[in-house]
Amino acid sequence: MTHTSATGATTTTATTPPADAVTVGIDFGTLSGRALVVAVADGREMGSAVHDYTHGVVESALPDGGSALPPDWALQIPQDWRDVLRFAVPRALEAAEVRAEQVIGVAVDFTSCTVLPTTADGTPLSELAAFAGRPHAYPKLWRHHAAQPEADLVVRRAEQTRQPWLARYGGKISSEWQYAKALQLLREEPEIYAAADRWIEATDWIVWQLTGAENRNLCTAGYKGMYQDGGYPDAAFLASLHPDFADFTAKLEHPLSPPGGRAGTVTAAAAELTGLREGTVVAVGNVDAHVTSAAAQALEPGHMLAIMGTSTCHIMNSEVFAEVPGMCGAVEGGVVPGLWGYEAGQSGVGDILAWAVRTTLPHEYAAEARRRGISPHELLTEKAASQPVGGHGLMALDWHSGNRSVLVDHHLSGLIVGLTLDTRPEDVYRALIEATAFGTRTIVETFEQSGVPVAEFTAAGGLLRNAFLMQTYCDVLNRPVNVLASDQGPALGAAIHAAVAAGAYPGIREASAAMGRIKREAYTPDPARAAAYDLLYAEYRTLHDHFGRGGSAVMHRLRALRTAR
Repeated sequence: MTHTSATGATTTTATTPPADAVTVGIDFGTLSGRALVVAVADGREMGSAVHDYTHGVVESALPDGGSALPPDWALQIPQDWRDVLRFAVPRALEAAEVRAEQVIGVAVDFTSCTVLPTTADGTPLSELAAFAGRPHAYPKLWRHHAAQPEADLVVRRAEQTRQPWLARYGGKISSEWQYAKALQLLREEPEIYAAADRWIEATDWIVWQLTGAENRNLCTAGYKGMYQDGGYPDAAFLASLHPDFADFTAKLEHPLSPPGGRAGTVTAAAAELTGLREGTVVAVGNVDAHVTSAAAQALEPGHMLAIMGTSTCHIMNSEVFAEVPGMCGAVEGGVVPGLWGYEAGQSGVGDILAWAVRTTLPHEYAAEARRRGISPHELLTEKAASQPVGGHGLMALDWHSGNRSVLVDHHLSGLIVGLTLDTRPEDVYRALIEATAFGTRTIVETFEQSGVPVAEFTAAGGLLRNAFLMQTYCDVLNRPVNVLASDQGPALGAAIHAAVAAGAYPGIREASAAMGRIKREAYTPDPARAAAYDLLYAEYRTLHDHFGRGGSAVMHRLRALRTAR
């Protein structure tokens, strides 16, 4: 049974589903999309399929010899997302050996803030002949950081006019978010800005493709759209950013639906595309990190979840609101109803380690990895793990993609101190692992110093495969680390949300308890290593505070020189 609230959001009363009922979670990542079929009764993962995006991340030039892109740009192609529905969903159903009739619900999660301009009917502007060769018509991926000047302007004006919503974001606005990216579009391509009837998160856009109707979710509106206390920033404030920006909110405005709500049902066209049954319930869209909290059973106050992949997102619920410097947002009901959901993050983690492999791996190391049948990451991890804490004599700052929390400055850059002619590739690799762990500790301590205690820490994501990395985090944090007992956290979390939307459970907490999975204290700290890391962390904080605050100008000047090429 469904009910519609005054805001237009649809909720569902729980009913008992058939014993063989399943849901499908579809996780749209940075490079690929995954569909996962999950048993509603107990969360058993029955089958999955992955589809790699044909175009991946568009960073240097538009496809087929199109326009070159400036530094810090990152775009995507909408057809790559449709292809996940077309290829991954049917293959997952086949792998799970289930019938379409068994699927009672489907849900999607997406990288955030990945956002695109569309016409009123949802057609991406990049797919219109008039705009096909113009980069600003394309979706901007979460790691598009070219809107930093616009983000800085938003913060300055907010400080000058004492906007009350600024405190909800730790006093800073990220260049990754909706308003900064839209303001960049207006300032650089006003024609495309004017043609964009809608400015929409990719997670909401893909729900639109499934249901045939626009739906907007509370989560991304709160964390990425500065929606607080029932509204967006007012027109007067937006006009102070640019006279033609005053009506920007009209491109966003739509009733907001809560996590786990029902967005609509699968249309006939979407059924033909996906192999799902027409009329299957579609849940409200959401963010990959936020749905993973349900998969990891990390919903209670004080339980921090770190979703660790190319970047890391930190999610935690609390009964109280506090101003936490550099957080990416505090949204009431943003993760689960009745609690404040906090988000923080690190813009680069796995990406930084991939950079190290690309740039520091000598020929003889690559040959050894091939000979032994292991990856370069495995080889460097093995060599790094044999060292004592501090044995490499290095200290790094994990800002190769800028700093998301707690400095919120994407014009910062990476740093390695202590290099000598004896420094080896594994030394650099280990120093970078440690730097990302120190970055997470900085976030944890900032929350606790702000009055939001972290009682429990759980990790999820692709980096769980590296046991040495996980133990390093455990030792640096000097606290036990739980892990999500699934390799497919976001997709599992989306499937849990689908079960709630379909009415199989009364709420996200109940569905998480039945369908989620966690392995508690998978890692425990070693006292000697933890003590040694305390000393190194003090050095990290010295560099962090110098280059991230008082000495950041040199990093900003270097980036400005690069951008001016």
